[in-house]
Amino acid sequence: ETLNKTVQYAQKADQLGFNRFWLAEHHNMPGIICSATSILVGHIAGKTERIRVGSGGIMLPNHSTLVVAEQFGTLESLYPGRIDLGLGRAPGSDSITSQALNSDMRRADNFPNEVSELQKLLGPYNSNSRIRAIPGEDTNVPIWLLGSSLFSAQLAAEKGLPYVFAGHFAPRFLHDAVALYKQNFKPSSVLSHPYFMLALPLVA
Repeated sequence: ETLNKTVQYAQKADQLGFNRFWLAEHHNMPGIICSATSILVGHIAGKTERIRVGSGGIMLPNHSTLVVAEQFGTLESLYPGRIDLGLGRAPGSDSITSQALNSDMRRADNFPNEVSELQKLLGPYNSNSRIRAIPGEDTNVPIWLLGSSLFSAQLAAEKGLPYVFAGHFAPRFLHDAVALYKQNFKPSSVLSHPYFMLALPLVA
């Protein structure tokens, strides 16, 4: 029932002209049903017409970068110009579930390098690379960095990537995160200027 209503929700957002419909990876939580995030992104993209569908986000320490690139490269190939890849470094669950997903509890420390790997896997063909994401290569799926602390704000600024702050988790860090991101932003092939999005809970 929840999955069917989520599709209806996305379809209404599409009809109303909203730009994006994102789904967040969470695990072992009875109230949240998007643990298999990429599958749900594809399902909703197939049931809508215009709206961009993406992850807000994929918790990268839980996954191989190659698998993420292949999954989102496949989605972009099926629904060109409509897929977003938001990335987070938190586990998206409690510590016990996190260990079940990934036994290396230090994996989050490698987040900056893994973001770089994903950029290469989704970027142009590189004849020197022995690992290729097929599909995925040259799809250039837009990558967003998500965060509720200053870490991802700094990383997004360094890489010249769009940044989303989780205002519903840590509103007290909002102004510091925005200032840090804007002040330290370095233009890239993706963005010439900072692009910031704020996540907020809303009851209408």
